[in-house]
Amino acid sequence: MKKTIKNKKVVLAFSGGLDTSFCAKYLTKDKGMEVYSAVVNTGGFSPEELTAIAERAKKLGVKSHETLERTQDYYQNILRYLIYGNVLKNNTYPLSVSAERIFQAIALAEYALNIGADAIAHGSTGAGNDQVRFDLVFQLIAPELKIITPIRDLQLTREQEVAYLAKHGMNMDWQKAKYSINKGLWGTSIGGAETLTSHLTLPEEAYPSQLSKTNPSSINIIFEKGEITGINGDKLPPVDAINLLEKIASQYAIGRDIHVGDTIIGIKGRVGFEAAAATIIIKAHHLLEKHVLSKWQQHWKQQIAEWYGMFIHEGQYFEPVMRNIESFLEDTQERVSGTVFVELHPYRLVLKGVESPYDLLQSDFGQYGEMNNRWSGEDVKGFTKILANPVLISRGVKKRSAAIEGIEVHRR
Repeated sequence: MKKTIKNKKVVLAFSGGLDTSFCAKYLTKDKGMEVYSAVVNTGGFSPEELTAIAERAKKLGVKSHETLERTQDYYQNILRYLIYGNVLKNNTYPLSVSAERIFQAIALAEYALNIGADAIAHGSTGAGNDQVRFDLVFQLIAPELKIITPIRDLQLTREQEVAYLAKHGMNMDWQKAKYSINKGLWGTSIGGAETLTSHLTLPEEAYPSQLSKTNPSSINIIFEKGEITGINGDKLPPVDAINLLEKIASQYAIGRDIHVGDTIIGIKGRVGFEAAAATIIIKAHHLLEKHVLSKWQQHWKQQIAEWYGMFIHEGQYFEPVMRNIESFLEDTQERVSGTVFVELHPYRLVLKGVESPYDLLQSDFGQYGEMNNRWSGEDVKGFTKILANPVLISRGVKKRSAAIEGIEVHRR
């Protein structure tokens, strides 16, 4: 059924960047719509940045602008499970943007329904993942609203968007606008001309955080039941700990990389990112788990967490199995508590070790390669003999089969 717009009242997902700035001006000026812009803060924005975004929205002619605060919800409902699962897409990307888009879309859809909007708009292009993530959540939460996507529908280049805004008195710094930057609590993604190739890397100046510290420093990270709860001995709520760690580690330009992967729409994609806190937390958490979880806990958790990350990446947050996976991941974290010691260097980190009351390495059974306290050499000989039985049986059957085949060939 075709959705109609009666009052031309539209909620616009607005970040203040080039794409959403174009959408705000285009919808108000060219389409004569009553635009209610909203930025969803899932972390990453400072109060000053949020104020600047609101001021920019007003200059573009919107009817009203709102900041929808969702940082704690985002952490509680998605981010902590990504930490529990040590989720890195293709062993590289901590889903910096993928995960936050889901909660941004939820907040925008709820806001649009609350103010009685006829439509909801976003600035995604037609060649990326975000268009699917936004559209999917909007259709699930507010199916009666029309979805408007000017950039996707008009197939605009970033140069064309800059020219349009300049024509209407809104000048953009092209040197900054040529990179698409999405900043959040779990990291910042960076797209540009270089990421459209298969061989070029992003220049230093493309990254929002620049290297400012070169002398190594040490930090310790406290985990309680899988959640980060402190830095350098100071207890902090998880979101505050993540923000503090990002502030400290981004000075070393840690957590930079380029992710190459398969998009929801079927093409390959390439994007740069910086995620200092996310990189360190996942690596530190993973090391702690190596000490406190059993072999099979680690094995199955890795398999299941990979599925969780893939579903988040593809916008499938509302798939019922996600709640089952979350229950499993949370259950595995009962003993993931302790302190991880980390050393920071320019562009890299070193995991030094852990302390935990649940450390399975520090047992009285023995020390690897040194001393066995709970078994004897004879025990090991017997164990090894039994362990070899399945292979010996298989090899015996194989030899017997080969001998029978040789006899049959000889008879023929």
